Amino acid sequence: MTSAEPNALLDLVLTAGLVSDPVSETILDAALAEFLDYGLRRTNVDAVAKRAGVSRATLYRRFENKDVLVQAVLVRESRRFFGSIAAAVNKLPTARERLVEGFVVGMRYTRRDPLLSRLLSTDPEALLPYLTVNGGLVVAAARDFLVSQAEGLPGGDKPVDGRDPAGVAELFVRLAISFTLTPDSCIPLDDDDSVRAFARSYLAVLMGPAATPPKK
Repeated sequence: MTSAEPNALLDLVLTAGLVSDPVSETILDAALAEFLDYGLRRTNVDAVAKRAGVSRATLYRRFENKDVLVQAVLVRESRRFFGSIAAAVNKLPTARERLVEGFVVGMRYTRRDPLLSRLLSTDPEALLPYLTVNGGLVVAAARDFLVSQAEGLPGGDKPVDGRDPAGVAELFVRLAISFTLTPDSCIPLDDDDSVRAFARSYLAVLMGPAATPPKK
């Protein structure tokens, strides 16, 4: 895997399709609803077109086949996932705080996301390879996104005790995936507060000691 590949995936997720027409959005909404109701395998393009209130020809002019349609839906949902993290951390002043809160939001989103839950239960063979044995590109893209959210902030772009920020971010990503796929744990992670406490106690220390407030 080259360094350009995760960057290309991240660019695709964050920028592709940002200028979208209302008909395409309606089709993507309909496809998402079909995936939630029937899963990927049982969804067919005709049902999506009917649900969207468009003809097959209109759908195929925008999405040439089912695979392209599935990718478009997943890219849009991934963009929403990354956007929710960016919105939650963009006003936090340090890389440490942003990584912690990004972990909290990411865990909350993946545990509550209906499409992810549906795919894990009905189409695991389609999803799991991209979170496990073939997940290098996904991990790298998520890692690079976290690093980008901390660039230029205190502790965001310099190694601490030999630990590179990209390596720390990757640990955050791999742990989040592990907890999503295997939620049962002796670690209390039932709500945002417990996830935040875990991230601060076990993960934030990898970024070095917390900044000491200036003396008055």
